This record gives sequence, structure tokens and C-alpha cells, in this order.
Amino acid sequence: MIRQALPYAIGLMSILYIFVIPSEPEGVKLVFKLIPMALLLAYACLLCLPSRQPQHVLLLLGLFFCMCGDGLMRWFIAGLSAFLVGHLFYATSFLRRLRFSWLRAASILPIGLFAGYMGQRLVQALQDSGQPELIAPVIVYVTAISVMAWSAIMTANLYAAAGSLLFLASDGILAWNMFISGISRSDIWIMTTYYAAQFLIASSLRTPPKRQAEAAPQVPLL
Repeated sequence: MIRQALPYAIGLMSILYIFVIPSEPEGVKLVFKLIPMALLLAYACLLCLPSRQPQHVLLLLGLFFCMCGDGLMRWFIAGLSAFLVGHLFYATSFLRRLRFSWLRAASILPIGLFAGYMGQRLVQALQDSGQPELIAPVIVYVTAISVMAWSAIMTANLYAAAGSLLFLASDGILAWNMFISGISRSDIWIMTTYYAAQFLIASSLRTPPKRQAEAAPQVPLL
């Protein structure tokens, strides 16, 4: 019952944070930002209860560090570092569920092109704005989230793949808006894609019914 209700609670609290809660006072806004992630963490824990495995724990740690990143983004490097650790946990979890195919492996090409383009634009923007000290951490982060997205696709799990690509989109919008050029309603686009990404990544932990487990162990991708 609780597991079935949590997705609705996550959606409701996400909508409240994005569209209803005012930006001031900042502390109240931050609390409401963290509530959907706390609910997502609880939801993910419930999903993997029947057969908790190392890859499940790694994904839960990824969710936890991303939640920490949400709370720390006022301090950019601290928040970026927490998200970086989160992506490393995600990628490690996904790689433990890897189902190799050349077609899925080829997704590294568009992801690499996107990462290269974003990296080049961000480096130029940071140099132009006199923030060269941010170049190294930003490039490391772009590399980490790109590896995370590719490893998610390699699981052949549709939830993981869609969630990782939405995460790329969310962080791409955030970085473009923050460093390159302002985007209209960026806060809505960033947080909508972000919460959707985290929900899908958490949902990749779903275990199919036992009678279907052999026939359909995962939601297939390619």
C-alpha cells in the first residue's frame, strides 16, 4: 500500500516545490526541494526489499548523494562534488547490471558528442567570465554524468536509460543557463526533468513478478 502511494506523493511534492512554494524564505524552499528526494529514497528502498543486492545498495547511495547535492548547491563545488559521487555510485550500480550489445554500446557516440560540445562551450564560457578554477571540476562532472548515462543504457533497462538521459538534459539546461546563456523558465525545466530522472532511475529497481521473471527480467531496451 505504501509503495503504491509513494509515486503519487513524490509527484505531488515535486509539483508543490516547482510551481507553488515561493523562493523566499530560502530555508523553506530548500526543505520542500529535499522532500521529493527523501520520498524517492524511501520508494527505492521498498522496491529492492525483496532481494537486496550490491547493485541496489549502490543505487540507493547514488540517490542519497544526489539528495545531499540538492542541499549543498548553494555552495557550488560542494554540491557538484556530491552529485559527482552520486553519479559514480549510479554508474557502478548500472555496470553491475550490464547486458552487452553492440547497438547499445554505440550510444557512447552521441553521448560523447553531446559531452564534448557541452564541455567545449562551458570551458569557453568559464574562461570568458573569469572563472577558470571551475573548468576542471566541471569537465570531470560532465565526464562522470556521461559515463553514468552510457552505463544506464547498457543495462537494457528502459527506466534506467530514460532516467539517465533526462538527468543529462536537466544538468545540460542548468549548466547552459548558469554559465552560457539564460533560458526562459529554466528553473521549471531543470527541476521537472530532474525529478522525473530520479524517479525513473529509482524505478529501475522494480522486480518483475516471479512468474514473469524468466521471460522478462527487465524492461527491455534495444
